[in-house]
Amino acid sequence: MNYILKATEIFKEQVKDLDKKTRDIIKDKIRLIKENPYRYKKIHSHIFSKVFRIRLNIRKKGARLIYVIIEPNIILVCLLERKKGYKDLTKYLQKIQK
Repeated sequence: MNYILKATEIFKEQVKDLDKKTRDIIKDKIRLIKENPYRYKKIHSHIFSKVFRIRLNIRKKGARLIYVIIEPNIILVCLLERKKGYKDLTKYLQKIQK
């Protein structure tokens, strides 16, 4: 199946502020997502049934790239700092529904 990649404004802003090396790592991960979006760990959400995360290290801190599959779209939601947990995830996911 051919998936269509979309990114939220939040994701675009977060990536824009990163250094080139980190952006290249994220681009590689996005390429892998497009090949097989179900390869990474699924996380629980009350809003969407297909929410996934990818582990990353950004500026030597644990981070997660969160994406949602709403076929045929893959929506890149945000980058979350692992230290803060997933507190803000619901807020970011609710903005997709609007």
